[in-house]
Amino acid sequence: MSQINQNGVQRVTFQGVKGAYSEIVSRRLFPQAEIIPCPRFDDCCKQVREGKADRAILPVENARAGRVAGIHDILPRSELRVVGEEYQEVRHALMAVAGTSLDSIQRVHSHEQALSQCRLFIEKQGWEPRVHADTAGAARDLAVLQNVEDAALASPLAARVYGLEVLAANVQDEEENTTRFLILAREGLEYDKKIEDWITSLIFRVRSVPAALYKALGGFATNGVNITKLESYICDSKFRVAQFYADVEGNPNDESVRLALEELAFYSKEVKILGSYPAADFRRTGKASPLGD
Repeated sequence: MSQINQNGVQRVTFQGVKGAYSEIVSRRLFPQAEIIPCPRFDDCCKQVREGKADRAILPVENARAGRVAGIHDILPRSELRVVGEEYQEVRHALMAVAGTSLDSIQRVHSHEQALSQCRLFIEKQGWEPRVHADTAGAARDLAVLQNVEDAALASPLAARVYGLEVLAANVQDEEENTTRFLILAREGLEYDKKIEDWITSLIFRVRSVPAALYKALGGFATNGVNITKLESYICDSKFRVAQFYADVEGNPNDESVRLALEELAFYSKEVKILGSYPAADFRRTGKASPLGD
């Protein structure tokens, strides 16, 4: 678990419904807070932006399925700051209504990330995948459907919440299945020298000149700043403008990071710091927070 500051946090919002992995993370990180479900990521951010919640918990990437769709578009326009990260173990359970058997199932429902994380399992069974907005929502809809030809992939908690039977546990294709979550707030964290390991998340667009990306990133190399993540994605309809998302080790108050960011800005049209926050223990130990029972 990261060094998450719980002070003054009374309300936390997540995308999905009861039983979602995001709810599990929210309750563990902020056990004293009111947990508020929202239908969309944008709604989560709006709740915090308008002061109706103090934190938003958003999944950003999975070790197997990659980036959560749309998340890097939401982060820069959310007007919020990243103040923490958490790595959560994900164990998918196959669940269904009473009387369902593996032989009777024809369709399996879940979020596209969960379906991707269990792709080999689904293909082996010959089932048709059906995409839902979130994993727990698929379980909730299944409980209403009451059809023995359908099953859902979600957390064991979702099975208990919606009265479903777990037909198989841990059906993800890889045993070590981890999702990274970011914690967002209205204000960023103040620099604290007592915290040794910081991560800074940012987005940038380079100028349209030869070797601009190479030159823009050169400052990180010459100043000894490690880039732990770098992704590009198209942000215009003509496929001409690429935006980059990056995570780097350190804080802008560090001389090396400050100099690297100055060089990045020189070769970029736009640089926006999304937040600096303590690095999660996972980066050091490789052990994600357990899902629990």
